[in-house]
Amino acid sequence: MALPPLLRDRPDAYRRPVTKFLLAVHVLAAIVAIGPVTVAASMFPPAARRSLAAPDDARAAETVRLLHRICRVYAAVGIAVPVFGFFTAGAMGVLGDAWLIVSVVLTVLAALVLVVLVLPRQEILAEGGGGTVGGSEGTVGTGGTATRAATVQLAMFTGVFNLLWATVTVLMIVRPGSTTGA
Repeated sequence: MALPPLLRDRPDAYRRPVTKFLLAVHVLAAIVAIGPVTVAASMFPPAARRSLAAPDDARAAETVRLLHRICRVYAAVGIAVPVFGFFTAGAMGVLGDAWLIVSVVLTVLAALVLVVLVLPRQEILAEGGGGTVGGSEGTVGTGGTATRAATVQLAMFTGVFNLLWATVTVLMIVRPGSTTGA
């Protein structure tokens, strides 16, 4: 199919609306999916400590389960962020740029921290400490009982997850070395 005369002189012009659409979806997906995970994951350790301090408080236990469910669901929805990110980067022609490669690596690390270190520990705490993660003392106490140390460790892993996402966000905005004009 031949391009109209106006677009023949500027072959990249026909891609601009698509690029803008993909970028908008990518940013909206990041806000809608990653935002709730970072907030709920950050709220989880203090909520779990309150629940541990008052084991008979059904509302505290339900809050912990709700925050864990939010993290699980939005983590799954968060897959849309890198998917649309790759489409957007392809449309912008920046797939080989260093800032994007670093962002992809950090995104993979953030996903691993969430899936391997945060969500399983949340699951144990949401279930009332009836399991073990990593088998080390302090993550889940003796006899499978959740401890304050478990919530502190979870808070640390959550902070690492949030720091990785904050770094990716800054790289997406600043785009060091980019010729696309930040």
